[in-house]
Amino acid sequence: MAGEIIVPSLGESVSEATIAKWFKKVGDSVKADEPLVELETDKVTMEVNAPASGALKAINVPEGKTVAVGAVLGLIDVGAAGAISAPASKPALTPAAPTVQPQTQPASAPQPGPAARKMLEETGVSASSISGTGKDARVTKGDIMSASASAPAAQTTVGARSEERVKMSKLRQVIAKRLKESQNTAAILTTFNEIDMSNVIALRAEYKDAFEKKHGVRMGFMSLFVKAAVNALKEIPAVNAEIQGDELIYKNYYDIGVAVGTEQGLVVPVVRNADQLSLAEIEKEIGRLAEKARLGTLAMSDLSGGTFTVSNGGVYGSLMSTPIINPPQSGILGMHKTEERPIAVKGQVAIRPMMYVALSYDHRIIDGKESVTFLVKVKEAIEDPRRLLLGL
Repeated sequence: MAGEIIVPSLGESVSEATIAKWFKKVGDSVKADEPLVELETDKVTMEVNAPASGALKAINVPEGKTVAVGAVLGLIDVGAAGAISAPASKPALTPAAPTVQPQTQPASAPQPGPAARKMLEETGVSASSISGTGKDARVTKGDIMSASASAPAAQTTVGARSEERVKMSKLRQVIAKRLKESQNTAAILTTFNEIDMSNVIALRAEYKDAFEKKHGVRMGFMSLFVKAAVNALKEIPAVNAEIQGDELIYKNYYDIGVAVGTEQGLVVPVVRNADQLSLAEIEKEIGRLAEKARLGTLAMSDLSGGTFTVSNGGVYGSLMSTPIINPPQSGILGMHKTEERPIAVKGQVAIRPMMYVALSYDHRIIDGKESVTFLVKVKEAIEDPRRLLLGL
């Protein structure tokens, strides 16, 4: 009996993937739930496991080809015995004088998983040169990305000058395509405002130690902005909506994407039901997702289904920018660097820590009045954090 290896559901708005690598060849023995093939999408790398034990009977789609959800990747001859690599034979025991192993002999280390092995092959990085940060000191994709980023790139000399030629990763290619599609499809406009961060900085300074002691996580600004954004989305539901055909879909739930920069590119994992979470719970969830992004272990479920996005360019020193919306969402809030500036306060000039914020929005759904009101609501909540407690 033949069992089919099927391309699984790839998540919302993802309909196809590229075959990155087959871990087995035709005739090899396979076990149920053993990784057989790795797929790359525009969001994550994922593995497809064997549906049953047996022997790999056929590979229908070779590496490098694109497949759709539901396609048959190959066949397993269920219950058949396949080829198994023979174990190394043990040498016969003979009496010998005791010897001392040289100190330079390294202890055997945990082997990297299939996805990490593929990245090692692509980058040319040696696993022995990397200190693994995964479970049991296993080398992860994040470790390999960090090591390859620090390695010197090949250069080509052209006359008296040199240049580098590096192939774009699959993720970077798709990021470029999707961002351009966003600009071509949506009517994107950006509105700006500025926020006096004095009160929220004072709040954080006063309670950060007690907050961390009780909740085991540091109190950051991102959770406050996520809460402020959720309150504003409830007031201005169009910013939490999307277009599907000739219909507007207004969403009464708040799954907030938080942009995270990685060595491979920008990813946007989603904090689910952010309106139901406390500040501490939001901080913990953001930390968990950011760590998975760093290690390259984000799943499709971590990335799909966001209704609105918050991006913090301020961590890189950005003073002002116009973020691009993440389709099919209709809005994205951009945070920026906090910088002391002179401003007018009750007729007097004062030096205050100020942050510019930006809302990029799809003008097909959101009008200027709604976009400006949304930013004002965020500004009011951050400048007077008591509003977050009261849901105002």
